[in-house]
Amino acid sequence: MQAFDASSMIYAWDNYPIDQFPRLWAWMANEVASQRLAMAVVAMEEVGHKAPECLAWIKDQGACRLEISGGVLAEAMRIKALMGIVDDRYSPKGVDENDLLIIAAAKVNGRELISNEARQLALPLDIAKCKIPAVCGMDGVQWPCLDFLDYIKRSQAVYG
Repeated sequence: MQAFDASSMIYAWDNYPIDQFPRLWAWMANEVASQRLAMAVVAMEEVGHKAPECLAWIKDQGACRLEISGGVLAEAMRIKALMGIVDDRYSPKGVDENDLLIIAAAKVNGRELISNEARQLALPLDIAKCKIPAVCGMDGVQWPCLDFLDYIKRSQAVYG
C-alpha cells in the first residue's frame, strides 16, 4: 500500500493527462477504490491549491485520507528533532512542516511514500535542506520512498 505526496499526484496529473491516458487513470482509480492508494490530508490540500481539478478527481474516487492523528504528529516531531529543526525555522530549500506530516502519515499508517520531490544524490551539509526522499532515507527514519514512474514500473500494469 502506498501514500502519495502532492508532488507525485500533480506530476502524474500534469504529465499523463487523463484524456490521453485513460487506462492509467482507470487503474489509479481502482488503486484508490481498493484503498491501496491514499493521501495525507495535508497533501490533498496542497493538490487543491495547485491543481483543483486533480483534487476533484481524487475526491470523486473516494480517496482514503490519512488524517493527522496524535501518532502522526508525534512522529513528525521526532523527525523534526532528528533534523535539528528548531521551532518553525525550516530551510526554504528543504522540507517544511507539511512534508514532515506527509512522511509521518505514511510511516504511521505503514504506507510506502510516493514523492516526486528532487532526489539529492549528495546530502546537503545542512540537514534541514533535505527534500522528502532524503529525509525518508535518513538514519532514524528509513522509510521507503519512490517516485511516480518507479511506482508505475513496479506495478507491471499494462495500460495500452
